[in-house]
Amino acid sequence: MSRAPMAIVPGERYGFFTDTSICIGCKACEVACKEWNGIESEVGSLSGHSYDNTGPLDHNTWRHVAFVEQLTPGPPREMVWLMSSDVCKHCTHAACLDVCPTGSLFRTEFDTVVVQPDICNGCGYCVPACPFGVIGRDEQDGRAAKCTLCYDRLKGGSQPACAQACPTQSIQFGPLTELREVAAQRVAALHDVGVDNARLYGEDPEDGVGGAGAFFLLLDEPEVYGLPPAPRACTHDLPAMWRRAAVSALALVVSIGALVIGAER
Repeated sequence: MSRAPMAIVPGERYGFFTDTSICIGCKACEVACKEWNGIESEVGSLSGHSYDNTGPLDHNTWRHVAFVEQLTPGPPREMVWLMSSDVCKHCTHAACLDVCPTGSLFRTEFDTVVVQPDICNGCGYCVPACPFGVIGRDEQDGRAAKCTLCYDRLKGGSQPACAQACPTQSIQFGPLTELREVAAQRVAALHDVGVDNARLYGEDPEDGVGGAGAFFLLLDEPEVYGLPPAPRACTHDLPAMWRRAAVSALALVVSIGALVIGAER
């Protein structure tokens, strides 16, 4: 997808396709996210495992660029980098939204999931519900926060700040159906030139979250990037559970009724 102006239409689903094969780790997305959303910007200490100085996603970090060092099988053995800008997945089956008791979390007209801080009561139910560990709570007031996919910018017809700032177009924004087509073509192109490890993560509507609104092209297993290999919303099976419970309750009522009738006879 290009950065050319696009008509952002309410009622259509929008999202991110992050192509990690062209991420250069510049962190422009992190900076743009913090600047646009007014998030406190602190330069943390290096983790000691990579050049990462921001740590995982939380209430104060809505974009996080991972740096993964690897040694090639060789010979000769060489050091290579895998880089990826992680973000909230804006799941189709969003467990965080399902468990929120106040309605603070809601699905927008662009089919993204947003936290309304003025309604959040700080209960924290959304934090363990997220299979990706995206949401964090502010230590000061306890309220949850995460990526909004720049909801305010979308309403104004502008792309999210991170996608706008990415110099390599590793982060691409657009209608989700179009992004999936672009991603499939990109994977095929990489396979054609021998990059056999290229694979998509989060684009499958049949996965445990119903497909992500922010999905990725990876060059290794998801665990290498700190992503769960088979994420599943904790509320995914609730409809089936309620149906089974209803059937069981009905069977119990019928059984009790039969016993009562038999006793009267």
